Amino acid sequence: MHGYEMIQELDERTGGRWKPSAGSIYPTLQLLEDEGLVSSEHVDGKRVYSLTETGGEQVPARTESRRPWEESDPDSPRFEIRRELLRTMEAAKQIARTDDEGQMAKAAEILTNARRQLYGVLAEE
Repeated sequence: MHGYEMIQELDERTGGRWKPSAGSIYPTLQLLEDEGLVSSEHVDGKRVYSLTETGGEQVPARTESRRPWEESDPDSPRFEIRRELLRTMEAAKQIARTDDEGQMAKAAEILTNARRQLYGVLAEE
């Protein structure tokens, strides 16, 4: 895979809870390559990474424990709030891309009210 494919794969596997940035994926891949655990080649203009034989030998030892995306309960309130936050961010991004000033103003008002309500929840205690 190339780096952006890895970002998408992690995003999918974690249900949106873990979506590393290119600024963290590519330095990590470079470090793994420097250590001889992965190799890269250019395929169709993209740098594609593969495990080396040495890297493959390390996989079983590192995958015996649970994967981070399997450690939380998808029915928990913490998971639910993260999922809704990500969905809200995606909706806001789509509105921001439309260049419709009316929609953007309405979205900003909705987000402002949501933020105020969330602080209200914190103030209740």
